[in-house]
Amino acid sequence: MSVKELGHVVLYVRDLERSASFYREVLSFPQVFGGSDAPFRAVAFSAGRTHHELLLIEVGEDAEPIPEGRRVGMYHFGLKVGDSDDELREVLSRLKEAGTKIVGTADHGFTHSLYALDPDGNEVELYTDVAGADWNDMSIMARPIAPLSL
Repeated sequence: MSVKELGHVVLYVRDLERSASFYREVLSFPQVFGGSDAPFRAVAFSAGRTHHELLLIEVGEDAEPIPEGRRVGMYHFGLKVGDSDDELREVLSRLKEAGTKIVGTADHGFTHSLYALDPDGNEVELYTDVAGADWNDMSIMARPIAPLSL
């Protein structure tokens, strides 16, 4: 047995409509399930690679927030948003228009990334692949992270 791919991410959210709107409207992530056809308060999204890549499950406004600072658990998950810095700039503009908290940017050498918080404080990396990056050279993962100016 071996893992073949990361299939999907599931997030608990306080307000399903607020979170679904962020992924659907701000990030243009296609919604494939949810709303009135769901047997429980959940919404699923897929860019077409598989049945769903992200599932949101509502747990209510009284749920404990994600603790700040160093902690065990998920740091962030990444969503590819295009193939160029122009597309990444467009995403940045949409995030700013929506009042989304941007927490960083980075030039990883193989990706150009920006980091934002969803409505529940989950960190999402929005990235583009760098054309010509050699994915077979794993030393690229050890490269120092450089600033990214968008």
